[in-house]
This record gives sequence, C-alpha cells and structure tokens, in this order.
Amino acid sequence: MTVLTWSDERVEQLKKLWEAGLSASQIAAELGNVTRNAVIGKVHRLGLSGRAKSPAAAAPRQRKARPAQPMMRVARPVSRGNTALAHVFEVEVEADPVAYDNVVPMSQRLSLLELNEATCHWPVGDPSSPEFFFCGGKALPGLPYCAHHSRVAYQPAADRRRPTVKPSHGK
Repeated sequence: MTVLTWSDERVEQLKKLWEAGLSASQIAAELGNVTRNAVIGKVHRLGLSGRAKSPAAAAPRQRKARPAQPMMRVARPVSRGNTALAHVFEVEVEADPVAYDNVVPMSQRLSLLELNEATCHWPVGDPSSPEFFFCGGKALPGLPYCAHHSRVAYQPAADRRRPTVKPSHGK
C-alpha cells in the first residue's frame, strides 16, 4: 500500500479545483494517484466551504406542467390506534383442553413437514435440539395458532403495557 502525502502544491491545486466546482471524483482524476474518498477527507480536514455551483446547477429547474386531474377520495372507516389484530379479539375463543403451559401430548406434536393450515404452528423448544416440535393442535380459522397460543400471541395492547410502580414514601 502506497501512502500519499499531500504536498503543498497538491493541496493548492486541490483548493483551486474545489473552488472551481469540480466534484471529488473529477479532482481525484486530475490530481492522479489519489481516490475520491481521499479528496473528500482532505477537503473536510482543510475545512473548505461548499463549492461554487455551476450555472446549470444554480438555476432551479422548471417543472413540467401536468394537466389538472380531479382527485378521487375514498372514504375509510375512522379508527384509532393499531387495529391490525383487532379481528382476533372479536372472536369468542373456547377453552383449549390440550395445550396449557407448553404441555402438549406426544400424539399431537408435529414436525415442520407435518404442519398444515388446520394445525397450530406454535414452536416449542429450541429449534436446534432434537426434541423441538410444533404444537399441532386445532388452529383457529384464519390464524396459525390454536386457541391457547392465540391468546399468548395476540394480547391486547392494554395487557402488554407494564404498570408503572410508584415508589411509596411512607415512613
């Protein structure tokens, strides 16, 4: 790797080219044996101000006039907050007799290749271990999980927020 030192002559030439409005790439090509990034770094270290703009770049460009087109507005129902999972909470969920606290019967456990739309896709365990499996219970319609795992996965925002504990100052 060759280390280039900035001689006084090269620095003066850099300053002149920079003030003339040349780009860092153009200056690097003009100076030779220096990269665009080296030019940018040297300009920064020297604290040189912005370049002079070429007459074409200084003048604002005229925009093409577009024919006026009426804007079509679509009425949307008014809703507040994140409603991406709102439909999940409107479904009455029956108690799941099978999966509580990751206790899944051996006959219900499935591998990745055995999953389908009707089975629960909830992963159980470490994927790198041979004991890893998926719940395999009956999935709720339109959801990838059974009733129990849907309750775990889709919690209302109010339940996810941790209550702030105020320190008591009683003596």
